[in-house]
Amino acid sequence: MKKLFQILFLIAIVNIVFITSCKESTDPVAPNDNFVTLTNYMSSNNLDLPDMLSGWIVAAPLDVNDVQAFIDSYDIIDLRIPADYDGGHIQGAVHSFLADILTTASGTTKPILVVCYTGQTASHAVIALRLSGHSDAKVLKWGMSGWNSTFSGPWSSNTGDAAIGDPNWSATNTTQADETYGTPTLSVSATDGAGILAEQVKNMLSGGFQGVENGDVLETPANYHINNYWAKEDVDTYGHIASAYRTSPLSISNITAMDPSKPVVTYCWTGQTSSMVTAYLSVLGYNAKSLKFGTNGMIYSNLKEHKFTVPTVDLPVVQN
Repeated sequence: MKKLFQILFLIAIVNIVFITSCKESTDPVAPNDNFVTLTNYMSSNNLDLPDMLSGWIVAAPLDVNDVQAFIDSYDIIDLRIPADYDGGHIQGAVHSFLADILTTASGTTKPILVVCYTGQTASHAVIALRLSGHSDAKVLKWGMSGWNSTFSGPWSSNTGDAAIGDPNWSATNTTQADETYGTPTLSVSATDGAGILAEQVKNMLSGGFQGVENGDVLETPANYHINNYWAKEDVDTYGHIASAYRTSPLSISNITAMDPSKPVVTYCWTGQTSSMVTAYLSVLGYNAKSLKFGTNGMIYSNLKEHKFTVPTVDLPVVQN
């Protein structure tokens, strides 16, 4: 009996060694290791969020006489639906869908200018472009709403005062102190930094624009990790959404201040910067949302700057 026990024990040991050796040779990199691999690669290649938020937005010309020089400076990509693109677009602009932006951009020779209705979807596209080698890609501020008053409806109809008088808009100037959380789990097939980044950018684009309505956030702010992307003096002036943090600037070095267990909602003045931040966080694996139209949709009457106004100069468009 003792000999039989020894034989069975040896067989068990052999099986454990065999299974362990197979596991080590076939298992993918652990999810947290994927996050570390990705963020180390991005930090080492000047792809941190502050790099993305450098010179990323450009306003339309103020004078019709400056339009041609402006157009000649860029390869312009328009993300609106085909019918709206055909109804009037900037001369030389080509149409693309958000999911196809990298393919559309592959033949460009100039800095890319991305255009949409409001500048918010275009900001997702520009993050994808900047993380994929087009480091000088830019967003047209306000989108086509800021180019010609004919197209201003998407912005004009979404400015408002939803937060004025709302119990979940805090008039105090004290946001929550940053906390430290874990990191998202990345399930990817690639194992090197460049490959993981390419895979995550593709995933972000295929998910479409990630926005959230201000009414949803104001109704139940505790359901979200809310980040006010303002300077402190702006919070001092206007207040903030109840329970909001103010982790700004945000970078890989302090990314663990974002809670991966909740939707991470970023808000700013116009929804354009927050869309950039949201797209970047999505690439890192967060469930990220941009608060649509920013504080232009919540405290428009109180804002002293960064307010959308219908263009007083209608810049030219062409039709297909």
